[in-house]
Amino acid sequence: MTKTILKINASARITDSASRPLVERAVAKLSGADTRVIERDLAAPLPAVNEQWLNANWTPADKRTAEQTAALKLSDTLIAELKQADTIVLGLPMYNFGVPSSFKAWVDLIARNGETFAYTDNGVQGLLEGKRAVVIVATGGVPVGSAADHATPYVTTVLGFVGITDITFIDAATLVANSATVVPKAEAAIDALAA
Repeated sequence: MTKTILKINASARITDSASRPLVERAVAKLSGADTRVIERDLAAPLPAVNEQWLNANWTPADKRTAEQTAALKLSDTLIAELKQADTIVLGLPMYNFGVPSSFKAWVDLIARNGETFAYTDNGVQGLLEGKRAVVIVATGGVPVGSAADHATPYVTTVLGFVGITDITFIDAATLVANSATVVPKAEAAIDALAA
């Protein structure tokens, strides 16, 4: 059975990125002969949600105008990528103690009632259960799990909100002072994923 990996790079850097090579390594380690990889590079900016998008999103699908359907087209594409994936490999640099704005834009576009989560009598239910996420967190100086790390709790919350609770964080933090040890340690953690 074909396995599908959604590879997401959230780094604004195309060259000299710390997270991108680690993402490639993780995808290679998790791939088999029949693995399909969907690529989503968030260095190509995604639009922020606006009033037109919000109105379209909250209009029932059978009542949307052509303009509203068009406003949701990119969101529909991003959600389809996520639904097809068995595993999500996310390269996530930390910018100013949090996630890059490009990743936040992606979250806003995929978090849709009736598509990736649902309101029920028992509260919110994520609709994307059974998927695995591998999140490679690269920072210049903030340790993962420290009081200044607002990225990993956010990712845990938003992925859990849509039903993805099997999350492995790969720590590639404090690269400015410790790159000689941090990168090999992250590589070893990635290699262990396939063991």
